[in-house]
Amino acid sequence: MTGEITLRGKVLPVGGIKEKILAAKRAGITDIVMCTENQKDIEEIPEIYRKGLEFHYVENIKQVWDFALTKEKVDHPIEFTITEENKVETKK
Repeated sequence: MTGEITLRGKVLPVGGIKEKILAAKRAGITDIVMCTENQKDIEEIPEIYRKGLEFHYVENIKQVWDFALTKEKVDHPIEFTITEENKVETKK
């Protein structure tokens, strides 16, 4: 996700969208969540750079959570517990 969030949960637009989506594409990210107000910035970017990317436009943090937090489980989860000494123990 790129953007800023107010204390009340509103997602605000940001600048540098072209550079951010190009960096995301280079990193292998295919789904990008951003403020609805930044949609005009995406439309200005040539299709060759947008190919393979899916944009999800949001207005508030609830919409971000609905997209990002799914009930899907990862393939190889790592279990961890916190001990009395506040140390995290991990198991594979």
